[in-house]
Amino acid sequence: MSATLVDKILARASGQERVVPGEIITAGIDLLMMHDSGGPRRVAPRLEKLNAKVWDPSRVVVVSDHFVPAVDIESAEILALTRRWARDAGVRHYDMQGICHVVLQEHGHVQPGMFCLGGDSHSCSGGAFGAYMIGVGATDITGALVTGQTWLKVPDTVRMQWNGALADGVSAKDILLFLCATLGMGNEGLVFEYCGEAVERMPMAERMVLCNMAAELGAETGIVAADATTLAALARAGRPFEGDLGHWRSDPDASYLHRYRFDADALAPQVAAPHSPANSRPVGDYAPVRIDQAYVGACTGAKLSDLHMAARVLAGRKVAAGTRLLVAPASAATITEASADGTLQTLTEAGAIILPSGCGACAGMGAGMLAAGETCIATTARNFKGRMGSAQADVYLASPYTVAATAVAGVLRDPRELLAESP
Repeated sequence: MSATLVDKILARASGQERVVPGEIITAGIDLLMMHDSGGPRRVAPRLEKLNAKVWDPSRVVVVSDHFVPAVDIESAEILALTRRWARDAGVRHYDMQGICHVVLQEHGHVQPGMFCLGGDSHSCSGGAFGAYMIGVGATDITGALVTGQTWLKVPDTVRMQWNGALADGVSAKDILLFLCATLGMGNEGLVFEYCGEAVERMPMAERMVLCNMAAELGAETGIVAADATTLAALARAGRPFEGDLGHWRSDPDASYLHRYRFDADALAPQVAAPHSPANSRPVGDYAPVRIDQAYVGACTGAKLSDLHMAARVLAGRKVAAGTRLLVAPASAATITEASADGTLQTLTEAGAIILPSGCGACAGMGAGMLAAGETCIATTARNFKGRMGSAQADVYLASPYTVAATAVAGVLRDPRELLAESP
């Protein structure tokens, strides 16, 4: 019988010939990821009480990204505990190498057809590689660490077809902000499968944004069928895919709960107003909003391609007086590449301040937090009250293009206007 990509993955993971939406299954885990904030410090005491060991250390990855670099003794102790636990458990540990969702993909850990768990809500980024990856809490992570399995309800799949091509100055972030406003944030029990010409043209970093922000849509996860772009990325990561790529895609006659079609050509740069990603509308619909801080960072907005977007806008220009621009590259590898190709020089010459890689300001931790009464525009995925510091601060969400253009203007600005001009 015909099946969606999600159905195929979950059938294999559960050892069944087929699954149907609404069915409760027990699935074997191909990969489990957790970070320093929700990982060892949460699960180690539980494992100790159970006198239990990790079922398969080769399938577990730990990334330190929330408390790095340590800004106080408590942070330092959490990082030390994480290092010790990873060493004693014999699991792969990436220490201060970047944000977990980006580091995981840079090293090719997530492959087409896999069923993966992550101890963070944005673990759905892994869906960009044709895998089913979801975020769960510390209790479920503990159980999975011991048994190598977890239970779940098979979700319905929604087909999201984006035809045409995105205009210059418009990115995957704009697609997701538009979807948050259009579909809302209450899409529990659904998986969004992205397809269409616009998606096929996207590099992996942009596909990761589509899947990452399935969390903001309230969905179980997002997914993109693997193709030549996926294979090339895995080869670059040193872990080429060796399976049957043709199997890991939805059948042509697969049944979807809904099928949506959108015109990528018609999409304008989007900005989400405080205090929800669903408060999104075209940047041109806003009156001038004065910005104190512009932030290019987070798993959604500081990969190499994101820094390239910001640099295109900032080249030959300066950040506006009274506005500060902070840039936190998503990983150490991103810093190396952005340094080698001149991107970091372009950003710093424009007045950007480079911060360490990590979750930092996005999660309201470490450098870059906001004071009461301040207004920020950020490439992050969330703008809830208190997310980036004071609950009395306002945070707008946008793409790297729009954040950079706003940093130059000092007020909300359409990046297409600057891209069309010669600085």
